[in-house]
Amino acid sequence: MPPTEPVAHGAHGGSAAPIPTVLDRLLEIGELFQHDMARAFEGTSLTPARVRVLWELSHAGPMTQQALATRLEVSARNITGLVDALEDGGHVARSPHPTDRRATIVSLTAQARRRMREMQREHAELTADLLGAVDPADRSALERGVDAIAARLRELVAADVAARAAREAAGA
Repeated sequence: MPPTEPVAHGAHGGSAAPIPTVLDRLLEIGELFQHDMARAFEGTSLTPARVRVLWELSHAGPMTQQALATRLEVSARNITGLVDALEDGGHVARSPHPTDRRATIVSLTAQARRRMREMQREHAELTADLLGAVDPADRSALERGVDAIAARLRELVAADVAARAAREAAGA
């Protein structure tokens, strides 16, 4: 039997709309962040995937396309397309690897470094604004709870990836 959602009961004993679960709220937050990001980059060449590349380069520094693909868990072909588009937009530059002539180093341009500093500032402001909606006495519990949920979700995703790989290996 499928799990049932909690239901709020009206004053007359009738059923009302299902009460949103924590998962419902987390999914809503994810969607709101996606809409906000899409709106923020409307009219630019930036997409969420391209911003992920910029964010990674901003935090980790210049790296090879292979390292970037590995860190972002995308294919080499996918990272090439992302880097091509970012290079065309003036956000990244490619340069030869100093010791491996087959590899290319990807780094942020000065324009992109300025934009990423601004994005980090906006990120900090949004974090403060969102946490401002939470009672100060509840903030540390919220942060611990969000960390615990994220850690558990990473575990579930890793277990699913491992199970799929095992099924594929068994079927091969």
